[in-house]
Amino acid sequence: MQPNNQVTDYIAQCPPERQAALQQLREVFLQHLPTGFEEQMAYKMPTYVVPFSLYPAGYHCDAKQALPFISFASQKNFIAIYHMGIYAMPSLHDWFVDAYAKASTTKLDMGKSCMRFKKPEQIPFGLLQELASRTTVQQWITTYQKLYVK
Repeated sequence: MQPNNQVTDYIAQCPPERQAALQQLREVFLQHLPTGFEEQMAYKMPTYVVPFSLYPAGYHCDAKQALPFISFASQKNFIAIYHMGIYAMPSLHDWFVDAYAKASTTKLDMGKSCMRFKKPEQIPFGLLQELASRTTVQQWITTYQKLYVK
């Protein structure tokens, strides 16, 4: 996967104490997402998407946007990771919650698709590598179409 210069700029503009963790998150996704995902800026944050070349219909909420899969952001009080697969795939969600409890001593702060980390050192990068590698582009497209495309 090719790095996107806009993502480099985004990380450089974040608070200095978060830049190393954000860069490490980027490297996790660049290195461990299966072939086919593409890095870009979307929704004002680094996002890994299914490009239009593989899914021309785009995102049902905004067809001008490529189909999103994972994003991360430096928010005011935390670093957030948004994983659409965790929201859409109950088995992936359940695996992650269980694996997180085994991999971390901190409580998981998670919404439907958002994981929040108040301290960069709390981010379980090894677990996120495994999470990133668990869903292929085709698996995501199939799940997305089944759940959201009418």
